[in-house]
Amino acid sequence: MENSAAPTPARSPLGLIFLTLFIDMLGFGIVIPVLPLYAEGTIKASSAQLAWIVGIYSLLQLVCAPLFGKWSDRIGRKPVLVVSILGTAVGFVVLGAATTVWMLILGRIIDGASGGNISTAMACIADVTTKENRSRNMGLVGAAFGLGFMLGPAIGGVLSKHFTLATPFYFAAGLALLNALLVWLRLPETLTAESRARAKERATVGEVFHGGRAGMITAILASQLAAVTGFSIMTALFALYCEKRFGYDTAQVGYILAYVGLLGVLFQGGLLRRLLKKPIEKELAVIGAVVLALSMAALPFTHTLGVLLVVCFGISLGNSFVTPTLNGLASRSTDAHCQGRLLGLMQSAGSLGRFLGPMVGFGLVSLDGAADYARTSFFVSAAILALAIFFILLVRPERGGPVAEAIPGT
Repeated sequence: MENSAAPTPARSPLGLIFLTLFIDMLGFGIVIPVLPLYAEGTIKASSAQLAWIVGIYSLLQLVCAPLFGKWSDRIGRKPVLVVSILGTAVGFVVLGAATTVWMLILGRIIDGASGGNISTAMACIADVTTKENRSRNMGLVGAAFGLGFMLGPAIGGVLSKHFTLATPFYFAAGLALLNALLVWLRLPETLTAESRARAKERATVGEVFHGGRAGMITAILASQLAAVTGFSIMTALFALYCEKRFGYDTAQVGYILAYVGLLGVLFQGGLLRRLLKKPIEKELAVIGAVVLALSMAALPFTHTLGVLLVVCFGISLGNSFVTPTLNGLASRSTDAHCQGRLLGLMQSAGSLGRFLGPMVGFGLVSLDGAADYARTSFFVSAAILALAIFFILLVRPERGGPVAEAIPGT
């Protein structure tokens, strides 16, 4: 199955796509340590409301990401990117102005409904690179993800500490507006007219599963769902876990998440790219899921900063291995004109996981006291990640072609 990449423009768009994803992840990272504490402390949201505030974003992405992927296959990548990034900016503004739980939920709905930019940007990269070269380029994008996630939480923590808890949301909105402007002015359209025409002729999502690919793609999607669900339980609860277990504020939580992001840069931008010179993507996904499950199971036994940093090292290593390799396996398994739809499906599987994770995590916190906050939730996270290992073992990648691309998680 060949992937006919679009002819590379005279000036490669990879640098701008890298910057687009970096700014996107920077804005996303800025709100991670702030949103749960903002919702619980300022808006006085309950655990059930917190679950919806965190999860509704991903529920909307579940519905909208495949649509954005399909539209980007039919009308081009650039207009879809601009519209989705502008929607992100509006969502952040609503969050910053929120005074009630319903305003927070509305802001998350707007942001989630417009969140098709990550899978579309990845499809841009698939458009302008061959399968042989895509692994290297996607590894650089993984570094952009890690860099944005590293700096974002630290910036969000500092802004909320020295200004107000709403300030990071307005700052993230400004970044999104800048991002949309850069895409509109500088990004060339990467999808060829031929590919757009073919997508219009055969526009069903079911085409992704044709040609004997159904079993492998289904296993990859199930692996993605379980892995992201387990991981999202931790990300939803981590800020409140640090506050209740260690007494940390938003700035301190931001520094810890910056440490996790720095490790992600090193793992995805360096180690993973070197390891993927050999066809061991499935093995790396299994190793990542195992390390991630063990790290989640260890979180309830963490009582000092040193031990917490060791556990976070395992979390970063595991997530850096499992999610990028699954996305890479998926990308390799379909044709060029289906890239947007397949990556949209992968983002939808991830979105469903990020919706289920907070629902499960916040739904279980009442089982534990303040001293053991989220203990049961983290154990359940480890169990769900064990299920991900089972599904990954069912994946049967083709060994005859090029090594699978390491595409960062969405």
